[in-house]
Amino acid sequence: MSDTRRRVKVYTLNEDRQWDDRGTGHVSSTYVEELKGMSLLVRAESDGSLLLESKINPNTAYQKQQDTLIVWSEAENYDLALSFQEKAGCDEIWEKICQVQGKDPSVEVTQDLIDESEEERFEEMPETSHLIDLPTCELNKLEEIADLVTSVLSSPIRREKLALALENEGYIKKLLQLFQACENLENTEGLHHLYEIIRGILFLNKATLFEVMFSDECIMDVVGCLEYDPALAQPKRHREFLTKTAKFKEVIPITDSELRQKIHQTYRVQYIQDIILPTPSVFEENFLSTLTSFIFFNKVEIVSMLQEDEKFLSEVFAQLTDEATDDDKRRELVNFFKEFCAFSQTLQPQNRDAFFKTLAKLGILPALEIVMGMDDLQVRSAATDIFSYLVEFSPSMVREFVMQEAQQSDDDILLINVVIEQMICDTDPELGGAVQLMGLLRTLIDPENMLATTNKTEKSEFLNFFYNHCMHVLTAPLLTNTSEDKCEKDFFLKHYRYSWSFICTPSHSHSHSTPSSSISQDNIVGSNKNNTICPETLPRTPQCHQDNYQTAQLLALILELLTFCVEHHTYHIKNYIMNKDLLRRVLVLMNSKHTFLALCALRFMRRIIGLKDEFYNRYITKGNLFEPVINALLDNGTRYNLLNSAVIELFEFIRVEDIKSLTAHIVENFYKALESIEYVQTFKGLKTKYEQEKDRQNQKLNSVPSILRSNRFRRDAKALEEDEEMWFNEDEEEEGKAVVAPVEKPKPEDDFPDNYEKFMETKKAKESEDKENLPKRTSPGGFKFTFSHSASAANGTNSKSVVAQIPPATSNGSSSKTTNLPTSVTATKGSLVGLVDYPDDEEEDEEEESSPRKRPRLGS
Repeated sequence: MSDTRRRVKVYTLNEDRQWDDRGTGHVSSTYVEELKGMSLLVRAESDGSLLLESKINPNTAYQKQQDTLIVWSEAENYDLALSFQEKAGCDEIWEKICQVQGKDPSVEVTQDLIDESEEERFEEMPETSHLIDLPTCELNKLEEIADLVTSVLSSPIRREKLALALENEGYIKKLLQLFQACENLENTEGLHHLYEIIRGILFLNKATLFEVMFSDECIMDVVGCLEYDPALAQPKRHREFLTKTAKFKEVIPITDSELRQKIHQTYRVQYIQDIILPTPSVFEENFLSTLTSFIFFNKVEIVSMLQEDEKFLSEVFAQLTDEATDDDKRRELVNFFKEFCAFSQTLQPQNRDAFFKTLAKLGILPALEIVMGMDDLQVRSAATDIFSYLVEFSPSMVREFVMQEAQQSDDDILLINVVIEQMICDTDPELGGAVQLMGLLRTLIDPENMLATTNKTEKSEFLNFFYNHCMHVLTAPLLTNTSEDKCEKDFFLKHYRYSWSFICTPSHSHSHSTPSSSISQDNIVGSNKNNTICPETLPRTPQCHQDNYQTAQLLALILELLTFCVEHHTYHIKNYIMNKDLLRRVLVLMNSKHTFLALCALRFMRRIIGLKDEFYNRYITKGNLFEPVINALLDNGTRYNLLNSAVIELFEFIRVEDIKSLTAHIVENFYKALESIEYVQTFKGLKTKYEQEKDRQNQKLNSVPSILRSNRFRRDAKALEEDEEMWFNEDEEEEGKAVVAPVEKPKPEDDFPDNYEKFMETKKAKESEDKENLPKRTSPGGFKFTFSHSASAANGTNSKSVVAQIPPATSNGSSSKTTNLPTSVTATKGSLVGLVDYPDDEEEDEEEESSPRKRPRLGS
């Protein structure tokens, strides 16, 4: 048998009686050895994976509906449907099914599955057995009819026979005539019997009967029968609600009578399913699957008919964007489009593509740009939902629009900037709308769904656009809330239309009027008030100006997006971080009283370190950016919480991955304060790695011939350091360039001192100096380091040590308190010339036999 393939969508009926889309593929009927019979196979068109493998069982009841649907039950409470793109494909597969079951392809339903007891009872019954004899349709026979309908529900074959009898004899219309007579006579008993009969007919689950029952002529009488539930003392007034209370709103008059009828029918049938019929019991769940399908495919028809009426849609768009349209009308128009897009999800991919392309051609994106900036919260919310449908459908379409728009408009009114503005200005305390918009932005900047063609690379074009036109809007709340400069906040307030006071207003406790401004201990995560950051001696540095819960949530969302950028964008985000000194500003948030925000800041740094990019590593070490992380760890004290674990994991990653430059920086500058942390071996492990690397370098020094260590080939250590800083600064000044200059492997004669003994003497002298300059305890709590926040630190001008900066005496004559200053813990580069660039050497030496010298311990 030939293997005929047709494009189909596979649906399954879920527990809520809704059809779930399982994917699109191509169907074939072929013999499957494992299943021992002819089977329906559907393979996904995207990757060829198997979406469906179903044996055509001789006893399974298959139904053909609306020319392009085949529906059947695979097992109890598990319904499947194949929706064909073409009628010809549906007909061909239907013929295959009927051929296996020995049926005439002209039928719309094949034999029902019979349980074993019935199979024994009817095994001698011929295929064309006699239909069920229906009682005459009279008032005195209603009880008999009700008993008959109720009795057949447990038997699939008898349900099928009853459905055929009802259809052939036009019985439903006769029953509805009896309903009118009973209601006129106020025959309550008869009305109760009619309720049972109509409910039972619905449970027969036959599309042909639904076509009769839900016609304009019959549907209100069907609703009337369902009002008289015997379990209720008084009948419900469903017809009154549908005819008087429920109003059909036409934002633009619909002239197509067929379309109007279909909309009315769908609403009423949905009402019957959701409101009138009781929740089906576990035995009745499968009885209404065809009713769900009926509603589902009605919606498909509505969307298709509206889409084809371009005059109607054009008028809707015209009124939506017209400034003269009043607010109530515009709200109705936006809600119409929201429901329209929701209905479109029922379309097959090809039709859905055409639907959204029609909307794009008519100008849905410029219209959204207008309505998303309006003051009406309902309008903005509906516009956000429409925008989410568009982004989910085609991120590339949205990206293409905004890039074209950038050539004609200012940055302020770009669609993406309007979206970012809405995210930042969300008034919901829980930022529900902001979370939704953040997800949409994440989809738009995700390189995984960006197209790359021969002539055009969407990724590079869009990311260039985003970082040039939009990134400053996204990071504005973060930079403003961590700025030390008032004019930056003033620019931020002046630049945007909405109120940003909840972000930008500086708190009164954070005065910047003098260099001795203090950092409130209440704003430090897990702060230990005995463990200060030397408030008397701090220079004016970036702080969290506003640390309320809503602002913290917003900054956390922005950091989540920036962390995503670090993971998925390469040189664009790297240049932005370097040029804005962004990591330093982010780490200011380690002082937030909201632990989740401090963790977001830490996660941002962790992603950067996780890249193991030496360019980032140099930026971190020269800017001394580990200091706020270590201060947060020390502030946290002995508490075992998520912040503690996250900081430890960061250092453990550096140890396990053996990132030499970071290991050396941490050990040389911070080990004295960290050596007392013994509940994990992370910091001792870092010290071990550091000393092992020093031993390797010393061994290499010893193995170098003396001629290579002579003055003739030696470069001055200071000159080496200046060259490195010049290289780093030059790279950072080149905006927009992604390429990092390769680090050449230094020649031995460039780095080694001319005399090893002199090198060791210098080293010993330096260690003696360190002993004299051990950091004094600021309190029984331990040590703290001051955080140099100047931008110059990032460029290497203040990178040799962690220095406590002492301001000059104030005007009132008081002098700075030098006795309480923690002296700098330094490691002069000149004494470690041989350790500047570590070669990649995987050889592991044995651990040091002698334990490191005793460090002052942190008090608890």
